[in-house]
Amino acid sequence: MQNKPLVSIISVNYDQPQITCGMLESLRKLSYKNIEILIVDNGSPKHDPEIIKESYPEIKLIKSSKNIGFAGGNNLAIREAKGKYLFFLNNDTEVTNSCIEPLVNLFETNSSAGIVSPKIIFFDSDSTIQYAGSTEINPWTGRNKGIGSMEKDYGQFNTSYETDLAHGAAMMVPKAVIDEVGLMPEIYFLYYEELDWCEMIKRKGYTCHYIGESSIYHKESISVGRASLLKTYYINRNRLLFIRRNFFGFQKWSSYLVFLLLAIPKRSLTHAIKGEWKHCMALWKGVFWNFKSPYQLPPVKVRSY
Repeated sequence: MQNKPLVSIISVNYDQPQITCGMLESLRKLSYKNIEILIVDNGSPKHDPEIIKESYPEIKLIKSSKNIGFAGGNNLAIREAKGKYLFFLNNDTEVTNSCIEPLVNLFETNSSAGIVSPKIIFFDSDSTIQYAGSTEINPWTGRNKGIGSMEKDYGQFNTSYETDLAHGAAMMVPKAVIDEVGLMPEIYFLYYEELDWCEMIKRKGYTCHYIGESSIYHKESISVGRASLLKTYYINRNRLLFIRRNFFGFQKWSSYLVFLLLAIPKRSLTHAIKGEWKHCMALWKGVFWNFKSPYQLPPVKVRSY
């Protein structure tokens, strides 16, 4: 289409065909029509993903023989995507009709832009904002803050601006930037990989942006559950991993101390008071993983089906 570069929309499904179909139904209403849609099934053990293809024959369904994580699943699709821009969406999102145009326009007018995210609103929440940008992860404490988080959306974040971190539920990256920077880091498996990717992109001299004229809705944590053991394990494992990979010198040691001597004991005590002993075990298992594992691994060899 004239003046409309191809956008590859990428999403990962894991045993949630109906949820993924909800996202795809919203994509059919997009005003931006020059798109291709790639759905990666991440080795779903219970629910046959073919129902997705049967209901939405316009998509390309890519099957992995096993669950290779959020980054691994997205990377499968990156290798097959033909778009100038790649729009990564969680399968538990639904888009607004005109969400793509502002994202593409930013890239078409700003050659230094490397990654962008739209406004993200909690689904069925009476317009409560999840994301309107983010502060950087403080290299001394390992902590950051989401801009606009838990505020009602009154249009106060309808402008666009540079921000420090994109949001993995919805982010667009030019294919040329990915070719230069590399694929999403698969060592994380789940959580923090998009934040690490942002840092990789910024280290190459590109900027990260929040686009307030674009918005999507997010049914957060459907895949793993808001209080799952899996989430407890990976959130804590990967926060420490992010520190190891991205901070240096005294800043790294400061972040280590804050995390290990303040954050982890506090979380452990909270779980203990609630009698959540399995969460305590998952937390500490995630922490100790870092003492026996390298912070960089060779690329995972995967096949598409």
